[in-house]
Amino acid sequence: MKNVLAINSGSSSLKFKVIEFDESPKTAARFTASSRYEGSIEDIGPAAKMVLRPAGKTVVQTTGPVSTHAEAVRCMLQMLEESNRFDGRDLRVDAVGHRVVHGGEQFREPVVIDNDVVAAIDRLAEFAPLHNPGSIAAIEGARAVLGLDIPMVAVFDTAFHRSIPPRAATYAIDLDLARKHGIHRYGFHGIAHASLAGICAAAVNRPLAQLRLITLQLGNGCSATAIDGGRSVDTSMGFTPLEGLVMGTRSGDLDPAVMGHLVRREGLSIDEVERLLNERSGLLGVSGISRDMRELLIAAEGKPNSRAALALDMFCYRVRKYIGAYLAVLGGADAIVFGGGIGERSAVIRARICDEMDWCGLRLDPVRNEAAREIASGEAIKISEEDAPMACYVAGGDEELEIARATFECILNRRSNSS
Repeated sequence: MKNVLAINSGSSSLKFKVIEFDESPKTAARFTASSRYEGSIEDIGPAAKMVLRPAGKTVVQTTGPVSTHAEAVRCMLQMLEESNRFDGRDLRVDAVGHRVVHGGEQFREPVVIDNDVVAAIDRLAEFAPLHNPGSIAAIEGARAVLGLDIPMVAVFDTAFHRSIPPRAATYAIDLDLARKHGIHRYGFHGIAHASLAGICAAAVNRPLAQLRLITLQLGNGCSATAIDGGRSVDTSMGFTPLEGLVMGTRSGDLDPAVMGHLVRREGLSIDEVERLLNERSGLLGVSGISRDMRELLIAAEGKPNSRAALALDMFCYRVRKYIGAYLAVLGGADAIVFGGGIGERSAVIRARICDEMDWCGLRLDPVRNEAAREIASGEAIKISEEDAPMACYVAGGDEELEIARATFECILNRRSNSS
């Protein structure tokens, strides 16, 4: 096994990367990995944007209709098939890894995909309705095009958070009822948080097992995680990806009685309220304008009393609140790590989140922070003051590499166990 195709299927996008592995005994690690191709298909629909980059250079960039995730997989594979003319090397795919958001109680680690696994992931779609269906479509699309002889692995976002202790994972409801229905904190964005933690450890040149980190995955979906020695000990998302931080269209933390109140007063069904909280809340719901942080920053400029300004204040406050909580959980932290589209690209939001946090030793360097705008995947840039007691980094998360590594190891372990 040499080339692993990692597929990261989002609610309206599909990112991918081909990772080449080398099991050379000369290396200190079990294997080394390097990226051959990466790309994405964004805004799946009538005007999808398709990009392919070998060795970091964009060589294919087109726009056209891509109606479904399954069709996006076919377009991706077609782009990769045509890519041989760029480097002249065979691009045989030996294995495929798929990101799956919700693994439920059943999936605690990566698993080789078969029909039973696909059916189980499909049943879990009710807990992650914006994401698991896209993962299923990507899996079925890849199996249809590549056939069943190519091994495929499901890598679950929830798996990284299985280390959260019961005191943090358990909800204070009737315990028998909670256990009957599998209700507890699952946590999400686990692949991204694992990536951010590993990148930070490499940047500070210390073993991950020696670090206490707070990782912030800030994009359209947002989450914070407390990581102690490489293990997740608490995270902001819970039973579903709805809990926690203010997000693009999701409310985050909310008194659960609000749902019943809306049902009674507005005559909404439970399904309608859940759609409201998932699709018409967060930055979009508060601002009434957009879920896009860039648009809100423009809209709020010079208008401190506007709804856009309130949405930004709420967003930054909620992140800062979770940082404080996780400092208590960890007993202090060695570093804060920003990741995700907003975390990587918005110096203004990073500064507002970290404002007035001198009390815990978190002090950003304005010049470093402003300069950290384009972060390469797998790299980290320090944005805190050199002598600040708590370091702060911006990291270019590499979920696809994490997916590929997990896929590679899962298949190797399966082969060794069967031999």
